[in-house]
Amino acid sequence: MRYKRLKITLAQPSEEQQEIIIASLADMGFDSFDSENESILSAYIPSSEYDVHASDITLFCNTLDASTEIEEMEDVNWNAVWESNFSPIEVNDRCVVRAPFHSVPKVEYDLVIMPKMSFGTGHHATTCLMLKHLLERDIEGLRVLDMGCGTGVLAILAAKRGACHVDAIDIDEWAAENARENITENNVAERVEVMLGDASLLKGRCYDLIVANINRNILLADMSAYADTLSNGGTLIISGFLGIDCDILTQKASSLGLREECRTCRDDWHSIVLRK
Repeated sequence: MRYKRLKITLAQPSEEQQEIIIASLADMGFDSFDSENESILSAYIPSSEYDVHASDITLFCNTLDASTEIEEMEDVNWNAVWESNFSPIEVNDRCVVRAPFHSVPKVEYDLVIMPKMSFGTGHHATTCLMLKHLLERDIEGLRVLDMGCGTGVLAILAAKRGACHVDAIDIDEWAAENARENITENNVAERVEVMLGDASLLKGRCYDLIVANINRNILLADMSAYADTLSNGGTLIISGFLGIDCDILTQKASSLGLREECRTCRDDWHSIVLRK
């Protein structure tokens, strides 16, 4: 999937101004953000979404006291990136996410992940938050869905922790292919099924636990599908959004009969646990 990057350089920089801009851009299809400092904010949007919202994005940028530039991002070969600068990630002293070329660690859960163009190495705060949730919950015998699976790292950990079956779904063909390879590498292919598609695949299915590390817009759009496919008493864990998005997500969840149990954060990226 190709992306465009919108780089915004604020004339009067502040963290509050960046949060306001992020909230506005999220409504226009931007699904990830990073900042170099209070002056410079980068926002990323699928090229197909940019084509839909281009006029609104231009109008919004014209209202800012800032300079802006848009550029097409090249697809990244994550294999090369990892081999050049990746170090293993340890979570809760029980789980390590590493590449095949790293030495084998002495931990309870050793996850071997080689990304191609997929999200989910454990380095990003949201992936780490989701891994922690899976480590801290009893998953034995549960039917699990990893929605927006990326590399498949969450599906792999769920299977290793005793889930009886895991469906891993991603809309990106690269991600689905990469997830299948990683699932095979981790010897859990007999309990994890990877599917290419979106929330329309959920119709008629039932899960005890759903993990969805995506972005605010997709979570809002697909929340009703998650609620419909979740068993009574089941748990939905969501991440991939900033603190300013928590309330709108919990309000949507509440309207669908999903009650917030807790939320956690890391570097202003949040996760929320919801129960049906």
